[in-house]
Order: sequence, then structure tokens, then C-alpha cells
Amino acid sequence: MKKTICTFLFLTFTMTSFGQTVTDSRMQGNNNKSNMMREFDPAFAHTVYFWLANPDSQEDRAAFETSLQKFLDNSAYAKTKFIGTPPRASRDVVDGSFTYSLIVTFESAEAQQNYQDEAPHKLFIEESSGLWTKVIVYDSKTI
Repeated sequence: MKKTICTFLFLTFTMTSFGQTVTDSRMQGNNNKSNMMREFDPAFAHTVYFWLANPDSQEDRAAFETSLQKFLDNSAYAKTKFIGTPPRASRDVVDGSFTYSLIVTFESAEAQQNYQDEAPHKLFIEESSGLWTKVIVYDSKTI
């Protein structure tokens, strides 16, 4: 009985420590991405899907990612900043045809409009618009 309790306590401690290590390393990994993710503000979400003209071109992908990251790092209005690529679709309802997605949140619709007009956003469009063939934007505000 004593051996069973000791084994149980050892396993519980080991699993808890392992879980904390994994969580800590993930959080540290996220912090190393130029503070890409800040506090989520649910007031206004701006979701953008990009289809690159040459999605298999590593040069085009690098140019797009560099320009997008530079823009987001310099935006005065964007709060949450998420850049993604499509995972393998596991269900028929999942559209994985895009090359990149961007989710940015704002404290208000006015802040989002200011983001549209700011110099870093305009520079991103100037630098990168030749790389994509299609862009779809979904804006939504909290209910």
C-alpha cells in the first residue's frame, strides 16, 4: 500500500512537472515571436485571407511574410496579431485554399479604420499586392 501511494505521488508529480515544462516552453516560444500576440480585444475582429499568385515560391512567401510582419510590428492600432497558414483539412466544411490568413483585433471600428489609413498598412499593400491574386476580408464586431 505504501509503495502504491509513493508510486502514485511520484507519477503525479512527474506528470504535473512535465505538463508545466511543456506549457512554459510553448509560452516562451510565443514570446519570442516579436510579441506577435497581445491581449485579445473582442470589440472588433478583422480577418483577412490571402491567395498568393505563386504559393510554392519560397521567395514570394518570404517577401510576403517579411512585409506583413514589418507592417504589424509598426501598426499603432492592431492589438491581436495572428498570421496563419491552412492546416490539412480534416472536414469538407474547412476551406484550406488560401495561402495565408491574418486575424487582427481592434478596440473599436474607428481604430480599425485608422489602421486602414496608417502608413505601415499602406506600405504593406504597396510592397505585397503584386504577390497575391485574391484577398477576402471578414470584419465583425462583438455582440
